[in-house]
Amino acid sequence: MDRSESASAWDNSRSRSRSSSSRDHKQRDRDRDGERERNRDSEDTSTDGGETEEGEGEEIEEEEEEEPSGEVSLREWLDRPGRDVDRLESLHVFRQVAEAVGLAHSQGVVVGNIRPSCFLLSAFSRVSFIESASGSGSGSDSCDDARAGPGPARNSSEEERGEKNVFPLKRVLGLEFGWYTSPEEVEGGPSTFASDVYRLGVLLFELFCTLDTFDQKIGMMSNLRHRVMPPQLLLKWPQEASFCLWLLHPVPENRPKMSEVLQSGFLNQSRNSLQERDAAVRLREEIDDQELLLEFLLQLQKQKQEAEDRLRKAISFLSSDIDEVLRKQSVLQESVSDDRSRKRVRPIFDLAHQNETVLSKSLRLMKNFKKLEAVYLSSRSQIVNKSGKEGTNEGSSVDNLTVKEGFCEKLEKEWMNPFLESLCKYLTFSRLKVRAEVKHGDLLSSSNLVCSLGFDRDRELFATAGVNKKIQIFECGVILNEERDIHYPVVEMCNRSKLSCVCWNSYMKSQIASSDFEGVVQVWDVTRGQVFAEMREHERRVWSVDFSLVDPTRLASGGDDGCVKIWHINQAGSVGTIRTKANVCSVQFQPDSARNIAIGSADHRVYCYDLRNLRIPYCTMMGHTKTVSYVKYMDPYTIVSASTDSTLKLWDLAKCQARVVDSPLQTFSGHLNTKNFVGLSISDGYIATGSETNEVFVYHKGFPMPVLSHKFSIVDPISGQEIEDPNQFISSVSWRGPSSTLLAANSSGSIKLLEMD
Repeated sequence: MDRSESASAWDNSRSRSRSSSSRDHKQRDRDRDGERERNRDSEDTSTDGGETEEGEGEEIEEEEEEEPSGEVSLREWLDRPGRDVDRLESLHVFRQVAEAVGLAHSQGVVVGNIRPSCFLLSAFSRVSFIESASGSGSGSDSCDDARAGPGPARNSSEEERGEKNVFPLKRVLGLEFGWYTSPEEVEGGPSTFASDVYRLGVLLFELFCTLDTFDQKIGMMSNLRHRVMPPQLLLKWPQEASFCLWLLHPVPENRPKMSEVLQSGFLNQSRNSLQERDAAVRLREEIDDQELLLEFLLQLQKQKQEAEDRLRKAISFLSSDIDEVLRKQSVLQESVSDDRSRKRVRPIFDLAHQNETVLSKSLRLMKNFKKLEAVYLSSRSQIVNKSGKEGTNEGSSVDNLTVKEGFCEKLEKEWMNPFLESLCKYLTFSRLKVRAEVKHGDLLSSSNLVCSLGFDRDRELFATAGVNKKIQIFECGVILNEERDIHYPVVEMCNRSKLSCVCWNSYMKSQIASSDFEGVVQVWDVTRGQVFAEMREHERRVWSVDFSLVDPTRLASGGDDGCVKIWHINQAGSVGTIRTKANVCSVQFQPDSARNIAIGSADHRVYCYDLRNLRIPYCTMMGHTKTVSYVKYMDPYTIVSASTDSTLKLWDLAKCQARVVDSPLQTFSGHLNTKNFVGLSISDGYIATGSETNEVFVYHKGFPMPVLSHKFSIVDPISGQEIEDPNQFISSVSWRGPSSTLLAANSSGSIKLLEMD
């Protein structure tokens, strides 16, 4: 390296030094305190063990940033266990430091911080000056604190190395300042050019002397203060040892000037070798850069090829499906033409309305195009994978070829019908229209939260229940057909405690079951307005109650005591108990069986039990990250679960051969639900739920995004203007059987009959 290169290196080093100087000044006082207390190892250990998680995160980020550059502190490099001394490499490192110091001296600057912790070493032995570390700032101490604290895996290995007596970094950094202090500075003299030369001698010694243990290093560095060197160094590196002793002369005036050091035969006799090494290093750096570029290009090529393969496959799907749709369309048009010719009836179309409907559907289609595309490709890929598996399971004889081709063709054609059905249902409705509105409870009371809604067997009556401790029965037809500002219930039944859930009996029209906050389950006779049966076995609040559709005398309830109770309304006590390890938030019987039941639990899981074996569930569904607040059967083999992780999940019980299902058929998201019960109801493939944004959301089982939504407006009673209240949320929803009418209520007691339009 010539003088101009040295100047450039020093300028770069000094610029880095200036950029971190403000930090270093703040750290110097802390480091001096650390130097005075470096022998208090027990306190250091306790301090290191108290690193916060935030500190750990910073440490991880710093390490991730440094990994690509491959830089390491020269101190860590010198104390690396098992380091073999490479003469040319060590001289290369020493010469870079010496040239930087020589440049500073030529400008009249005493460097001072010539210690290994003040330098970084790249993967190709390039040295850069950082002017921080153990003596002048807390940079190294902070780094060491981070290493000694809990966190990444490398900390445990650091501790293991410490147990083996290999150089603990924090203690070495604490002693390093003293090792690199010249004799005249120890006696209180100022730091001079000769002091820098002394420090170079210590560095040269460390470059060529490797030790096995920390205790040996402490002893050897102490002997070096008296210019006593280990015999193995004198025997193996006599020339280097002699040059080192010259630099370490106790009398400052007898030490060489930096110009003499740089012009000495010791450094210049191996200059050619060093230049060759430097050229080889630069060549290696260029090769590595090219390899890095090649790796990037190959990885990019691989990703693009995979994308191209996926695109080709998607285009193949599309071409096949377009041909199939055109074929079906042609068949349908021919059928219409034949029908017209036979009946000779001219069809009458409302072209304006038809065009408007098509335009509306097209706009909704384009709005959710990306999500619809993802669902289409996912569905199509599943069919291809299924046909491929069936093909491999079949025999490979020629006789089976026609059968396999027919099977694959059948799969690829039939998959379209469910997707088309879902797409049509998704696009059929464009809004939720308010048909009627009911105010629940006392208009002057603030406790109007509606916890549960439900329609009776014939969908003529609906019940509301909540924290006002009342079950109110309304006539749905009257509310829909009569335009009134206030609607009164036809029956009102009062309870002793706040009500959490109601459920109508699907066979006996006059019976409705309820659960409350005191853990009481009751069956009411609506026609008399009285309690028919009362069950008091739960120890804490009961959240959910459900009648069996198959056996109308069987009832299930679940609550905060972690128990699910099975009741027979004609018997005094429970007929069965399922005990779980977490709060039970929801229960529901399987639609076609009185023996199977689904449970939503606070441990983030859905359990399915066979009542003939109450000890363990026959199926567990895992996937939610927070409490499962609701479970509902869509059909006997499909379950929908709602959770306070703001998602709904669709589960297939047919996948439960191994007792555990961890991959749902579909995950629905778009609403907000993090802490409240917001309701869940299912009808004809449509899934309704509430949101903590005071909105009702409707999904369809075929698509993960909402189909419709409706926001409950809040009107200021004084100004008459709509206002926002972040504390209000939808608290319950219920479909009116297999229809497009939805009943929804919110936390302020507002109840709306909505219709998909």
